[in-house]
Amino acid sequence: MKIQKKNISISGIKFSVKNDDKEIAWAFLYIIKNSRHKEPYGFFENLYVEEEYRKQGIGKKIINVLIEEAKKNNCYKILATSRHSKPKVHTLYEKFGFKNHGLEFRMDLMNSPTLQKD
Repeated sequence: MKIQKKNISISGIKFSVKNDDKEIAWAFLYIIKNSRHKEPYGFFENLYVEEEYRKQGIGKKIINVLIEEAKKNNCYKILATSRHSKPKVHTLYEKFGFKNHGLEFRMDLMNSPTLQKD
């Protein structure tokens, strides 16, 4: 068997908040389509609010806008990522209805192990 490769396109949207000219908060939503579903799904990552601006509802506002954008793009689901070390973020996501659905595995390619042999 031969593995075939086909390029697909995704779109990405950055949501950000500025105070004066300083960017103080952001998050990314990627709209991804695959052949398993008619509709695309959203991949949400890197929600960040500068520490001095936390607990002011900025993250909640970004998440609300991000969810609405995913709906406008007909996404059937949104996947959100978070590190194990961020329980406050997990609680925030759960307040919006996100469920802990599984694990995310990461490989840093700069120091990755060698490829596995057949």
